[in-house]
Order: sequence, then C-alpha cells, then structure tokens
Amino acid sequence: MTTWGLVLETTTGAGERKHIEAYVVAHVTGSREEALAELERRARTHSPEHPRSPKRRRLLRQDDGFLLVVDGAWQSFVTRFTVAELLEDSAAPAPAPAPAPAPTPTSAPAPTPAPPSPPVAPEPVAEASAAPAAPPTERFADGVPVKPSWLGRDDLP
Repeated sequence: MTTWGLVLETTTGAGERKHIEAYVVAHVTGSREEALAELERRARTHSPEHPRSPKRRRLLRQDDGFLLVVDGAWQSFVTRFTVAELLEDSAAPAPAPAPAPAPTPTSAPAPTPAPPSPPVAPEPVAEASAAPAAPPTERFADGVPVKPSWLGRDDLP
C-alpha cells in the first residue's frame, strides 16, 4: 500500500512579515483517490487564521490538490492543499513486530512455582531524642503549597 502525505501550505503573518509555512497534516495509506478525498474534506472544513474577517472564500481544485483563496478587507490569503507520495521518513515509527504463533498444547504444562516474595524489612524504631516530624504542608487542590517554603526563613538574603 502506498502512503500519501497531506501537505498544507498557508500564508502566515501580515504586511512585511507575511510568508508561507508548510505542514504535513496527516498521512493516508491507500489509493491516491482516497488521499484526495480526505484532502478535500480537510480543505472544505479548514478555517485559516488570516484574514480575521473574511469577505470571500474560494476553493479551487488542481491536479494534485486544492487551493483555498480567502479575501480579507485589504489582502488575500492563500492555503494550498497538496497530496504527495511519501518516499522516505526519517522519523517514522518502527514497524510492529509480527505476532508470535500461538503454542500448540501437547500436554498440560506443569505449574510454575511463584517466586519467593522479598523479605519485609522491619520498620525503624523511633529514638527518644529524634526530632518530631514536621506537620504536613497545607496545599491547594492543584498541589501548590498555600504557604511557600521560603516564607519566614532567616537564612535568605
């Protein structure tokens, strides 16, 4: 099966800082027609960041994708949707290993003995001269302490 990349090239910024950025928004495994159908669905529902107040929206079909032209009050912004065959991906996930065949039971396997549990260490006995434990810190629901630990310390500048 062929893997297709769905590429979005869009105008970002405005005025002197206006430029084009490209993103691979998804991969589709299957036929080119299936990839183009998914690309068209994304192009029809795409809402670009610019312009903020669109006056006119035009979606055009090309050989390998779609072109969305959105006219604003002063400028037009373009988003190009392209389908392209994926030939190489340096960050592709490793293929999943093939599942191991199920063993055929010839006889009932002998039960394996449970590993011995580790010995439980006795709890240390508190000494009479040990300092009392500090009271638990009061915290908000998100875990942040109500009173910061540095508040009231004399050793800080």
